[in-house]
Amino acid sequence: MSKITNPWKLAEKSTKKNQERSDSRQSHPFLAQDPEAVLGQFHDLPVENFSDYGVYLSFGRDRVLLPNKYVPENIFVGQNIRVFVHTDSEDRPVATTLEPAGVVGDIVALKVKDTATFGIFMDWGLEKDLLVPRSEQQGRMELGELHLVKICLDESSHRIYGSTLMTQFCSGEALGLTAGESVDLIIHSITPIGYTALINHTCPGMLYKNETFEDLSIGDRCRGYVLRIREDGKVDLTLKQPGYASVEGSALKILEVLEANGGFSPCHDKSRPEDIQSAFSMSKKEFKRAVGSLYKQGRITLHKADGIRLNKPFP
Repeated sequence: MSKITNPWKLAEKSTKKNQERSDSRQSHPFLAQDPEAVLGQFHDLPVENFSDYGVYLSFGRDRVLLPNKYVPENIFVGQNIRVFVHTDSEDRPVATTLEPAGVVGDIVALKVKDTATFGIFMDWGLEKDLLVPRSEQQGRMELGELHLVKICLDESSHRIYGSTLMTQFCSGEALGLTAGESVDLIIHSITPIGYTALINHTCPGMLYKNETFEDLSIGDRCRGYVLRIREDGKVDLTLKQPGYASVEGSALKILEVLEANGGFSPCHDKSRPEDIQSAFSMSKKEFKRAVGSLYKQGRITLHKADGIRLNKPFP
């Protein structure tokens, strides 16, 4: 069995390549010593001088190369260029004017571009793909799949890498959350029963499909509410505000749909749940509650065999 367990070591193709990369890192000690030379971020850097390979930009106490293919036209020494600084295939700092899907610290949805024994390569918009080492994978990842990835920086090797581990996204504890509380959600993954979402970057929760009446994708960000906190500490979520406020929101949605369709909808209390969900993105139960509220307010007229109609004149 191989004694090499570090996923970064597994990524090296040969002993010679390992030595070259080590030498490359040693030639850039400023990365560890200069707080202004931050990898994985955008920088506005001034042109220091020109070379056959591109232009060198001042980067902290040193400089970084912007290759010719990314150099804008008609630039001059001293001009600032907005670039993203990362490392090339030899682990040397390099600049690019391409914009990646995110910077170090961001959580973004990325597609699997290639696979290897030591990790998964994700398409993040740069020529050099983002590696998710095997040790940083929450579960199995297949070619073409979309996954939520946190972009990270290894402070010792100065390598930018990705992680799908839930522990990288959040602490895992629902501390301080209460039922009915408004929360920020990021869709992490999709399961047969619903959507796993990150709650305020603190813990995961579940949005059940039978209570979610809109299509969601991995990486989507939305506002949600804590439906309940179970005895085991797991959190159930909903996109509808609990209580009467939910009815008000649903009633407004119905009015919007009616106004967009000439003041009429063929849906009524006998309609199929699928038809109501398709027309109003809500459950039949929620639809009936909201329609009842609008009827009591005199905003609509009910036609059980026909549908619902706005009472106000519609141009």
